[in-house]
Amino acid sequence: MRIEIPREVERFGPIKFHDVQKVWELDAGLKHTKNEPKEKERRVITRVAYESIQAVQEEMAIVVPIKDEKIKLLEGVLAGIPHHCQVIIVSNSKRTPVDRFKIEKDALEHIAKFMKKEIFIVHQKDPKLAEACKNAGYPHILDDNGLVRNGKAEGMILSTILAYLSGKKYIGFIDSDNYFPGAVYEYVQEYSAALYAAKSKYAMVRIAWHSKPKIVESNLFFAKRGRASEHTNKILNSLVSSYTGYGTEIIKTGNAGEHAMSLDLAMNIDYSSGYSIEPYHYINVLERFGGIVGSPQPEIMKQGVEFYQIESRNPHLHEVKGEEHVKSMSREAMESIYHSPICPDHLKEEIHQDLISRGLITEGEEVPNTLRYYPALTKVNMLKFKDTLKKTAYAEYLKADLKDYKYINGRNGLMREKVVTTDHLPEKHEKLEVK
Repeated sequence: MRIEIPREVERFGPIKFHDVQKVWELDAGLKHTKNEPKEKERRVITRVAYESIQAVQEEMAIVVPIKDEKIKLLEGVLAGIPHHCQVIIVSNSKRTPVDRFKIEKDALEHIAKFMKKEIFIVHQKDPKLAEACKNAGYPHILDDNGLVRNGKAEGMILSTILAYLSGKKYIGFIDSDNYFPGAVYEYVQEYSAALYAAKSKYAMVRIAWHSKPKIVESNLFFAKRGRASEHTNKILNSLVSSYTGYGTEIIKTGNAGEHAMSLDLAMNIDYSSGYSIEPYHYINVLERFGGIVGSPQPEIMKQGVEFYQIESRNPHLHEVKGEEHVKSMSREAMESIYHSPICPDHLKEEIHQDLISRGLITEGEEVPNTLRYYPALTKVNMLKFKDTLKKTAYAEYLKADLKDYKYINGRNGLMREKVVTTDHLPEKHEKLEVK
């Protein structure tokens, strides 16, 4: 892949937010001494050879969350995932009256015969997974019935544990309702290129869609940004500006469902429920490692955290979930920012007014506080989790060598619960008046 270096970098303590990078060539060829004289050489355009991308993908798990999607759509997504990646499908599809999960398993067995890639599927409501969570000291994602809660976030947390137990170094997420296998392939290539270039082992890459095709008056219109994303990005940038004192538009992937990160980072951040999980990545990294309040892990602050954003070349076409889906996604994103202990009062007022103006809450109504928050996965005892799953159909894929593993029990729990004062909050910056 040939990709430009970030034009801008916003520094927030030990955190680096890299501006959106443009892809100039999806495949830049094999590695040759003449073309790539130095490993990771930084120029205006960075060339990442096929072998370098492959090396990352051999250590990457790609997670596909699925819930009652068309099998043909799933088949297309799997066809687009590069061969060297481990694929983990986390299903929360209906079991009655028609067992959709059984249909997915049967289809997957058939597909795997032709693709010859490592794929396994689990059901989010599998009692064995719930038992593993309980035994491993992580009951936080279990419901009143003792099963894993419904929700995309909870499925992503499960898959992160499974990726760790698969012995992988990176984890990426791809939605199962993507109509273009070529877009899926591109996303994983971009994940790999960014993680290869990362200087810190605590790194995340997020995809900024090139466009979302829509039919307007019988013509295709390629919208540049999603409706919910514009508002989320604006508020996240305002949060950063509140502390730095400088306006910024650096964050353009607040709601990015297509993202990947190192498992070193994934294991050391807190999570939130529902559609807020993607913007909460930004929030929690700022909470834990931004230097605003005391960090529970100073060793991570020393190395720093990097966010990469890459604009894809393929348009993004997915299932239309309806207006209520967009509203719910936007409301939950705003909620996760509003109730963060690092959100200053003037930004809370801006969020409140924004939700009222868009009809997401009514005049006089408070911003909802419905989200659940889950502590970092260092609280999971991986030895016990793996042992509980040793007789499952997918146990053969859990190949991690845990002989040197040490259980540290997360040390500090939820970061948001450790902040008890408001002394760290910035004052509202006065606007300059031009006379």
